[in-house]
Amino acid sequence: MSIFKKSRLQHWKIFLMIFVILLAFTRTWAQRTVKPVIHGKHWVAITGKPLGATAGAMIFSKGGNAVDAACAMLGATSTMYDVLSWGGETQALIYNPNTKKVVGINALGVAPTGATVEYFKEKNMKFPPSYGPLSAVTPGTPGGLIVMLAEYGTMSLKDVLTPSIQMAEGYPIEAQCANSIERGKERIKQWPYSKEVLLPHFGEEREAPYPGEIFKQHDLMNTLRKLVETEQKALAEGKSRKEAIYAAYDRFYKGDIAEEFARGCQEQGGQITVDDLANWKVYIEEPVMTTYKDIEVYKLTSWVQGPVLLQMLNMVENFDLQAMGYNSARYIHTLYQVMNLAFADRDFYYGDPYFPPEEPIEGLLSKEYAKERIKQINWDKNDPGIGPGDPYPFEGKKNPFLKYIVGFHDAWKSKQDPQQMTPEQLAEFEESFIAGTTSIQAADKSGWVVSITPSGGWIPACIAGRTGIGMSQRAQSFVLHEAKNPFNVVEPGKRPRATLTPSIALKDGKPYISFSIQGGDTQDQNCLQFFLNVVEFGMNVQQACEAANIVSYQMYSSFGSHASTPGRLQLNEKVPEWVRNKLREMGYRLDYSRLTSGPMNAIFFDWKHGTFWGGSSNHGEDYGIGW
Repeated sequence: MSIFKKSRLQHWKIFLMIFVILLAFTRTWAQRTVKPVIHGKHWVAITGKPLGATAGAMIFSKGGNAVDAACAMLGATSTMYDVLSWGGETQALIYNPNTKKVVGINALGVAPTGATVEYFKEKNMKFPPSYGPLSAVTPGTPGGLIVMLAEYGTMSLKDVLTPSIQMAEGYPIEAQCANSIERGKERIKQWPYSKEVLLPHFGEEREAPYPGEIFKQHDLMNTLRKLVETEQKALAEGKSRKEAIYAAYDRFYKGDIAEEFARGCQEQGGQITVDDLANWKVYIEEPVMTTYKDIEVYKLTSWVQGPVLLQMLNMVENFDLQAMGYNSARYIHTLYQVMNLAFADRDFYYGDPYFPPEEPIEGLLSKEYAKERIKQINWDKNDPGIGPGDPYPFEGKKNPFLKYIVGFHDAWKSKQDPQQMTPEQLAEFEESFIAGTTSIQAADKSGWVVSITPSGGWIPACIAGRTGIGMSQRAQSFVLHEAKNPFNVVEPGKRPRATLTPSIALKDGKPYISFSIQGGDTQDQNCLQFFLNVVEFGMNVQQACEAANIVSYQMYSSFGSHASTPGRLQLNEKVPEWVRNKLREMGYRLDYSRLTSGPMNAIFFDWKHGTFWGGSSNHGEDYGIGW
């Protein structure tokens, strides 16, 4: 055999070896996940805590629909304190199979009487505080749960709250929550009602509950029982199911529970009044929507950050993402730039749509506006100066706030710029930027689909009097200067622009994917990548929940010092060195993490086989059950 033939044969052997290795690697990537897919024929219940998912399964097993089960999961997770409490806020999307429409539930609390720009400035604050009674907006989760159950559920409040009442009576606390209490105990000690509930071993070396210890919340148990007693009394008087449930709503927001909540809040220096509670209400809304190819994607509107996902999808629809390759340097750079363009708009244009000025949401979600925005992308380098665009011309209007756009970054700049932060300050910024809550996904064979991202009242929470309810910390997401965001300046009765962001996608007029995630300002970054993982890269729902995502820290944090770190890019530690090198050349400052998918929970609807595929992230304690 000639030397040439031997050489060619060797090349073919090497090529076949490489092909086999790559094929094996591809199959490993495509098939192996840390958690299995959750398959269901009748229903699926997924949330951020195993006990929460069990509560949903209990309701399904009693014949409840997906709304009933989602409400039970919401109540259970709100009773577990470390990531949210009953005093927090609820954001939900519901697909109604009877109308074949997606509706939004706006149960975000509002700034109380006295929460004015002047009030916080007089206290030398740059933003409302991150913790304590002055960071509280009115509680939204009780109202959100009650409205969803009354309008779209089938069961009684007694049925749905039974798991929560049993847990408040005493449940074995998990390590994540117990250790979170221990870490936050110095703040907790400032608030007498929190100290009494959360530090059962006060004065000992460990003052928080131990993992597995029975954690009791008698005041909360009594509050929840009052709601059930009110409902049952109304039923005994001949009221309808819906009327009886709303009687419990009135007791919470206009009765003795409201009085004690307001008293307990004000006793500790807060501002919430009984009138603030009585005047607040839940809105049932029409969500916003865009199409990505032939898929309709629904999000809540500008009172949360949800529309950024729609803006990003409008932009990336103009690129051949598959040709770039999953997590190539080109793909990562594209996503990073698109994220920064959309989030710059979020930071300036998003706010409470029930208060003037009116947000330019039509322009922001215009496909033509998206095409105009992507013209700004520098394909060779990261652009740390990306700011808000001008969506007004795309809805036929003139922008009344153009004067602020040029100086946008100067308006946000503060002495706490991360470039000058101490390691301790930087660690606090990072923790607040990605701070988690939980997410809830539920679907049933009758066609109901629910996606919820509740939050607020997390550890360290300030409990309002003898209600047992930890107050929200969402007021910190307001700004005090119009130049930073003219739509999100604090004002009594106004909702702060929150980060919470459930998602529902329809295809051919039927549910396609329902998904949501915790994680502060990273939520819609991960939602974008999850969606593209399924639609563009063919991953199943569990693979997409565990996939290697990226995180940008270039947008302004919605929490704490509201800082930003332009050019900072978090990668999964498995991203290869040649991709890292290319990204460094493009001006990125890289760091790495073993888990970067974010705690995503999702349901995929397999209409071919009439089944559900549930995905539950391996990132945290997320857990799902199907049947």
